[in-house]
Amino acid sequence: MEKGMKALYDVCFVSGENCVERSGTLVMERGSGKAKPHRVFSYGTLKKGFPNYALMEGILRSDDAVSLGTYFTPHPSPLVCGPHGIGYLINLPGSGQRVKGELYAVSDAAVALLDEFEGVSVGCYERLPLVVEAENGGQRVEAEAYWAHRSVGEALWKMKGEVGLSEYGEKEARQYVRKEDRPGARNAILDLLP
Repeated sequence: MEKGMKALYDVCFVSGENCVERSGTLVMERGSGKAKPHRVFSYGTLKKGFPNYALMEGILRSDDAVSLGTYFTPHPSPLVCGPHGIGYLINLPGSGQRVKGELYAVSDAAVALLDEFEGVSVGCYERLPLVVEAENGGQRVEAEAYWAHRSVGEALWKMKGEVGLSEYGEKEARQYVRKEDRPGARNAILDLLP
């Protein structure tokens, strides 16, 4: 796809407009979808084929999200597999590795649902900005990701020996324990809070 068409596709996804190709030209059809002004970088259990993808799949089916493909952090960031096989991106710039994930354009309603799922209000994660780039060093875009809450991030990084992952993969997913199957049905990351 040529650069101009890719940019128009991105505008369509974020604005909620429908893009159709007519005679080799991409055209936006107005009023055909929900606005998706947020870009969210998913690096863990919400990725396609992973334990919580059903939530993202529902968001996609309800037209509250569109997948924009595989993206990477252009700079190293610590990604660890924490308690119960949960992935945590830690906000310690320059540590870790470049992280591979999926980028989604999502609606305001989807962000509210993801904030609730990620436990933003109880201090498990915080949604913060980052820059990601398309595969093979492609276009860089501003997005947001769910980072381990600052009150536990550094402790979690040290607990994992300051060794990070480049991708949350099948090995990590096999360690995942659903919330309802955890002792006390809670997120153990909260036990690290001071």
